[in-house]
Amino acid sequence: MTASETGQTTLFVCITCRTQAADVTPPEQPRAGARLLAAIEAVPPEQRDGVTVVGVECLSNCNRACTVAVTAPGKWTYVLGALDPDFHARDVLTFAQLHQRHEAGLPAWRERPEYIRKNTVARVPALPAMS
Repeated sequence: MTASETGQTTLFVCITCRTQAADVTPPEQPRAGARLLAAIEAVPPEQRDGVTVVGVECLSNCNRACTVAVTAPGKWTYVLGALDPDFHARDVLTFAQLHQRHEAGLPAWRERPEYIRKNTVARVPALPAMS
């Protein structure tokens, strides 16, 4: 069953992202985006309830990498950037769950984790319903 069939929020995590600073990660080690995905997937499933996590290739936000997008059918989409895989996995999940619980995908600004408030790159309206 897909996220659109269950009403779940989808959290897209860019796995090709490097860190925002000069990335000196050796080529044999995973990039920061892949590490962020691993950190999010390491959170126990019951703490990811209502959120489908999907790794994707390039969200084209390289100047503010690591980047994720949070979306759901009929809801606003958010792009979040400048994330650190060692510190922001829980913040991202908290925001995704707030998004999932809000009817229009617009969690109250003050409820969002502070780092997310300051690193929201874009907010995109939901597509209009097809008639």
